[in-house]
Amino acid sequence: MFHEMKELILKNVTGELSGIAAAVFDGRRLTPDDALTLYRNADLSLMGLLATTVKRRKSGDAVFFNRNFHIEPTNICLYNCRFCSYHKPEGDPDSWELTENEILDLVRRFDGVPVTEVHITGGVHPSRDIHYYGRMLAAIRKARPDISIKAFSAVELAYMIRKEGMSWTEGISLLHSYGLDSIPGGGAEIFDPALRRRICPEKADAETYLAIHEAAHNLGLNSNATMLYGHAESPEQRIDHMLRLRDLQDRTGGFNAFIPLKFKRENNRMSELGEVPVTEDMRNYALSRIFLDNFNHIKAYWPAIGKSSAMMSLAFGADDLDGTIDDTTRIYSMAGSVESRPSLSTTELIAMIRSAGFRPVERDTSYAAVREW
Repeated sequence: MFHEMKELILKNVTGELSGIAAAVFDGRRLTPDDALTLYRNADLSLMGLLATTVKRRKSGDAVFFNRNFHIEPTNICLYNCRFCSYHKPEGDPDSWELTENEILDLVRRFDGVPVTEVHITGGVHPSRDIHYYGRMLAAIRKARPDISIKAFSAVELAYMIRKEGMSWTEGISLLHSYGLDSIPGGGAEIFDPALRRRICPEKADAETYLAIHEAAHNLGLNSNATMLYGHAESPEQRIDHMLRLRDLQDRTGGFNAFIPLKFKRENNRMSELGEVPVTEDMRNYALSRIFLDNFNHIKAYWPAIGKSSAMMSLAFGADDLDGTIDDTTRIYSMAGSVESRPSLSTTELIAMIRSAGFRPVERDTSYAAVREW
């Protein structure tokens, strides 16, 4: 069946696209120029077929999810990125700053619930140091020793580690001793320095982001990677962003998944740009799956794009739907996501995956199977 589909597609694709499609079918790596040609010239159906070919090579008919919840300790942030709807300065009536007891109350909500992961990220609070966050990790670890703690974006880590005067390796090692298991992918945005100066000039740059993830990988901690798309970036800048991630993955193999994050326009200073249509979301998922040949998983973060688009993404190379979340994140709801109270049951996730023609697999943070349906 695979060879028949390959021959059929190659018969109907001409010019440069024919060679690129053949390379994808044969498992050969695309160059940035190949990726740009594919992005600009391939129709969406071809993108989907090629991405699905790569997805099935990586994970067969499996689509993954986990049972997780989020903790967002604060939305008070030292930085004020133009695209951010989450940031609030100290003293703002819409700001929050959870106490340790409030954080532990969130953890206790899941007593007796078979969650496997807690995801912790929030604003870069100017008054919090690495030991404060370390004590938080230790308290969570004591309360739930059975779950994996994925915590702190590279932007948060950069601030707290620099504040302590430590190297990236020293800071991450210290947090690991407190209970840190892995690192989420937030804060990458777009690596292009000129664009970064326009949209998030204050926060850690691309080199810092990549260095922190590399240090974590070298210590044996896995992480995810993200890209914020659909605002002022060009296709070339998206591809350059993914190339830098691909290069780091070649060196370390430490990324679990790549997560395209869609720009949402509500309540931020880039709202005049609008939002890209769902066809662009799917083209971006497909390109990510095809180009990032050394990433095992592409995640469709459903609180960002909505359940319907997340299901559609499974036909464009995505093989992970994140998790149950249980209404514990506000980052995208504050930016105008259709999922204003993001929560899915395992039953709903399983039904979504099956209805898209795939096999549901519950996973842990490192993608080991917990249960298959």
